[in-house]
Amino acid sequence: MSEAFVHRPVLGREVVKFLSSVPEGTVIDATVGGGGHAGLLLEARSDLRLIGIDRDDAAIAASRVALARFGDRVQLVRAGFSDIADIAESQGDIVGVLFDLGVSSPQLDRAERGFSYWSDAPLDMRMDARQELTAAEVVNTYTEAELAHVIDEFGEERFARRIAAEIVKARPLTTTGHLVDAIKLAIPAPARRKGGHPAKRTFQAIRMEVNRELPNLREGLDDSVHLLSPGGRVLVLAYHSLEDRIVKRRFADWSGTAPVPGTARRLPPAPTPAPLVRLLSRKPVRPTEAELDANPRSASVRLRAAERLA
Repeated sequence: MSEAFVHRPVLGREVVKFLSSVPEGTVIDATVGGGGHAGLLLEARSDLRLIGIDRDDAAIAASRVALARFGDRVQLVRAGFSDIADIAESQGDIVGVLFDLGVSSPQLDRAERGFSYWSDAPLDMRMDARQELTAAEVVNTYTEAELAHVIDEFGEERFARRIAAEIVKARPLTTTGHLVDAIKLAIPAPARRKGGHPAKRTFQAIRMEVNRELPNLREGLDDSVHLLSPGGRVLVLAYHSLEDRIVKRRFADWSGTAPVPGTARRLPPAPTPAPLVRLLSRKPVRPTEAELDANPRSASVRLRAAERLA
């Protein structure tokens, strides 16, 4: 298997447990990566088929090798969340959809991809090399106000305006190292000494902008619940609060557990739509101490799961 995608799937046992009771049919692994979750599931359920989706060429190549032993039970497609509905159209019963969000460890560890602030590399950050927008274009062509908005919204960075101003002043930026230097100049020294690497939030924000991660997540989630057969399940592994907030709200809306907004006193209450799903856990599932010891990068993960109702 490609060294780029040798990694342990996060919450693998829990993912398999949630999908172990779905009806016979097809599961969509919407971020197949190196095939870790997919392989565990196909081993546990010999009656399931799987469509593995990923935007990354290296991931598709690695999962093709890792999942070859399952033969025609596996179909791999280079695509994104927004393509799920089209891909599933002729696949029969869809009984599971799995989203494993964010950037995988192998992507972070390959310096040339430009995702990491620890190495000096070209400003890329694309999950799909076919797309035109890169991190270099974001940092060198967005206005200062646009950059500040991206860094604030997607990075939740309190020094967003200062960082945006420093980036504009430092243009043109050509490498991740140049970007890290600009960020460090913008953040006061006391703040740089706590809370992890000072570039973490800005790199996250630019990566999410380059790959349209949150809009794609919303679209993929909305399609997934309508694709599922009764008894099918949707699972989402989220790694930071922005993603998890979207998932939590969608699940609450689908299950009818979202707070009902206030209505005018004289108006009758709006009819409550029938719930689409039932939640499979009241709180998100978190990694065990053993998994945290084996894979510290799993520390922030939250797994939410829901089952489609008839």
